[in-house]
Amino acid sequence: MKKAVGFMIFAFVVLVLLFVTGTIYTVKEDQQVILTQFGKPIGEPVTEAGLHFKIPFVVKVNVIEKRLLAWDGASSQMPTRDKTYIQVDTFARWQISDPLAYFQKLRDERSALSRLDDILGSETRNAVAKHDLIEVVRSTKDRKPQLTDILDEKEIDFEKIKVGRRAIEQNVFETAKAKLEDFGITLLDLRFKRINYNGEVAPQIYQRMISERQQIAERFRSEGAGEAARWKGKMEREVKKIESESYKSVQSILGEADAESTRIYAEAYGGTPERESFYKFVKTLEAYDEILDDKTTVILSTDSELFKLLEGSE
Repeated sequence: MKKAVGFMIFAFVVLVLLFVTGTIYTVKEDQQVILTQFGKPIGEPVTEAGLHFKIPFVVKVNVIEKRLLAWDGASSQMPTRDKTYIQVDTFARWQISDPLAYFQKLRDERSALSRLDDILGSETRNAVAKHDLIEVVRSTKDRKPQLTDILDEKEIDFEKIKVGRRAIEQNVFETAKAKLEDFGITLLDLRFKRINYNGEVAPQIYQRMISERQQIAERFRSEGAGEAARWKGKMEREVKKIESESYKSVQSILGEADAESTRIYAEAYGGTPERESFYKFVKTLEAYDEILDDKTTVILSTDSELFKLLEGSE
């Protein structure tokens, strides 16, 4: 009899515990709860933390996250408007703002991440396909390239951008956010985490970059060669001018010296026939000394002045 009473007490305690545990449930600060009966939601979502009550065994507690959640998309290959294939890696932050709509359409976080993959991936591909590569890579349209004293933006034709990566990200964010609100999800932020060239086209891109830099270098070389030629021409003109002026000065000095020498000779030897003959004789000797040397053979007639002069010297 005692065993029967003890068993009944034990069974009663177990039933009470099952009733209590099936009736009371706890909602944490980072959780929100949807109650379902036979798989269908009942009542409003429970969002306040603390102890709550439900009908035991019949009503089920479905816990939904209240915290900010991360979505890290897989790196995907997609073309830009200028037909350049790139690898884009994106990430986003999201939150369940309408737990009832979320539960009815997605049920769990796994389904939500799958839907985020579809919507965010699709919108990212659409946005990238509408813009050139430089628009996707450059952060903003107002960003300026770093210039130096020899690299002037007015001289180099930099490719202009109209939008920029930040605006493209914002466009993807706004479009995807509107679509996700139907699923009870609020999209908080979206960014392109990494953008890489496709492995097959990377060498062509790098070659294009090298070619552009070579064009800039060739322009500098051409401008340098033109400037060098201009300065060389200016230098040659200055040298010729200096040489011409120097030659003119030298000839003027020589002319003045010859005139002065002639004047002095005239004063020294002029005045009498004997002096004039002696002057003539000296100048003749000077002339012969200039035109004759030890290898010169001279044939003279008997009436030449040189023959008479040599004959007279004997």
